[in-house]
Amino acid sequence: MNQLKNVSSIPQDLKQEYPFASHFLSIKNEQYHYIDEGQGEVILMLHGNPTWSFFYRNLTKHFSKNFRVIVPDHIGCGLSSKPQDYNYTLQTHIDNLCHLVEKEKLTNITLVVHDWGGAIGMGLATKYPQLIKKMVVMNTAAFRSLEIPTRINILKNPVGQWFIRKFNGFAYPATFMASKKGLSPIVKKGFIFPYHDYESRIATAKFVDDIPLNDQHPTYKTLKRIEEKLPEIKAPVLLLWGEKDFCFTMNFQKRWLDIFPNAHSITYPNAGHYLIEDETSAVISEIETFLKDS
Repeated sequence: MNQLKNVSSIPQDLKQEYPFASHFLSIKNEQYHYIDEGQGEVILMLHGNPTWSFFYRNLTKHFSKNFRVIVPDHIGCGLSSKPQDYNYTLQTHIDNLCHLVEKEKLTNITLVVHDWGGAIGMGLATKYPQLIKKMVVMNTAAFRSLEIPTRINILKNPVGQWFIRKFNGFAYPATFMASKKGLSPIVKKGFIFPYHDYESRIATAKFVDDIPLNDQHPTYKTLKRIEEKLPEIKAPVLLLWGEKDFCFTMNFQKRWLDIFPNAHSITYPNAGHYLIEDETSAVISEIETFLKDS
């Protein structure tokens, strides 16, 4: 299977950054890849577009010493299957995540979300609020918004979709646009590694296409339903935000505070969209304190 070939072909220098064993869950004949490190209470981390579980490598290394850390790759991303004829919608990604949670019988979950991981994770949290113990929310949204950067909006049309897949026109630009402090060559290599040709970039294009900007979009109702149920989630929230994010601006951060006014909120003036890359130690420290709080 291609995904197994990808695992075995990870270069040695990337294995030093990403030294995790791979697990696969078969969902409707597709292979859903995830890492499952450590033991104890569960931390479930969800990536967005155009990242993969590599995004959480430093958090996984740190927290797996005392927790069970699970980080899936959404179908089409990372080391998961990349089917070319697939329903790449928010609801499908939520269903896949719920399948993993149900299969592993996960409870008392600390949910960590970023980018599209926010909408996917909140799809889980609004369906199974009793399973969520705490939530860490970083530069993401799980509610409707018409605020979208022009550089992303222009990629929603067929030409933009072709550009993403032909020239890696989403994952590659993100390696220098999403971090304000810059990424090392090996980290850049890690981010774009799974997206090496036209076929493997299918989900990076489909995630852009799935951004709902009107009520005729197939994902609009899914997102609306999640948004309406968010206030029902009673788990404590830690809100961490890179202030220099060109996509999820401070307006999104303020919207989260409207929904969860009791959230513990910290912003980072010199961090961009890839907050964990720009403020690795600070983010780990804040999450560690949050996990220790009763």
